[in-house]
Amino acid sequence: MRARTLLPLFLPAVVVGAVSSLLFVGVSELAEQLKNVLWTTLPDALGIGGYSSLWMIVMLTATGVLVGLVVWKAPGHAGPDPATLGLQASPMALVILPGLLVATALMLAGGPSLGPENPIIAVNVALAFWAGRRFAPAAPGEVWVTLAEAATIGALFGTPVAAALVISEALAGRQVKGMLWDNLFAPLTAASVGSMTTALIGHSSFDLDLPPLGDPGWADVLSALVIASAAAVLGMAAVYAFPFVHKVFSHLRHPMVALPVGGLVLGLLGCLGGSLTLFKGLDQVAELARNPDGYSAGRLALMTVVKLAALVIAASCGFRGGRIFPAVFAGAAFGLCAHALVPSVPASLGLAAGVLGTLLAITRQGWVSLFTAAVLVSSPSIIALLCIASLPAWLLVTGRPQMQLREDGTAIR
Repeated sequence: MRARTLLPLFLPAVVVGAVSSLLFVGVSELAEQLKNVLWTTLPDALGIGGYSSLWMIVMLTATGVLVGLVVWKAPGHAGPDPATLGLQASPMALVILPGLLVATALMLAGGPSLGPENPIIAVNVALAFWAGRRFAPAAPGEVWVTLAEAATIGALFGTPVAAALVISEALAGRQVKGMLWDNLFAPLTAASVGSMTTALIGHSSFDLDLPPLGDPGWADVLSALVIASAAAVLGMAAVYAFPFVHKVFSHLRHPMVALPVGGLVLGLLGCLGGSLTLFKGLDQVAELARNPDGYSAGRLALMTVVKLAALVIAASCGFRGGRIFPAVFAGAAFGLCAHALVPSVPASLGLAAGVLGTLLAITRQGWVSLFTAAVLVSSPSIIALLCIASLPAWLLVTGRPQMQLREDGTAIR
């Protein structure tokens, strides 16, 4: 492609990138303010412990009731079944978006184990597609979808590299004109603006401040291989359970039944796993990383299992949200469990390898899994270890069911 073909895409990509980031940050900040009210201000006023067992059960059940009301009464029912959605989104009708945003903000504030990625991407895709068709009808609709997806991923991860990897992986299965970087020019622009807008506003993401890994040895290679593969197997257990749990909740039929019941189960799981197993999981991963030796192996193993179970329940009963961030927490807890069992395994290596294996199983996005695991640890030497560890882990997950369902409830392979 010539430069004059690519340059007209620059300004639209900038606008889409900025708007996508602002919407993500706005929803996140609104949810954070509501979270402080629900989990700090309100229980303090009532003289109840904010993260006591009683309050966790009450809040998760109440969140199910509120989200159930939105799904029941909002136009478009807050979008399709979230179990059928992934990072790639089809444009929704604009009338659906207010209900989806309200359901997402309530979910983020209330404590279910889901992240904001899927619904935020869906909203940004719908807005960009609508604006593109209105103001530039000659441009293919797919352009606006790709720009919004890239911009939102850049904003979510705080770097355009993640978006470039996702888009590159998506382009691998298509016939495209021009070189790869021709096709990445506009999406990378949108992702760069999205990530920079997020950074300039001050919304931080993956920053664990773990000690860097030194020169790796043979023991480190073996540790990475074992931990990533074991995490992938554990993640696949959640993947295989997903359609069965989803079927159970689908039998409840009405969202005002399925979501409150799901919230109650999540509250009980929170009592079992503790407050760190609530919410999307990114802030909780940072808390684990601040004191990697402060938890016993048994405690970390329990948190891993509870978080995966909470992820399956939340994604099955109808809460609007994505699965990447909770999977990061489960993988981090699993990796630190390996460090607690075998102290010679560096905490940074255990955490990164655990995240890698879990994300490979849950997302089936190889580049995103590798990138996310690597960016959690500021150490160039860990990248080679993770690349090696990803090979057997990928063999364990490829060709098997994914944690995403078709409309008939069957798993996608």
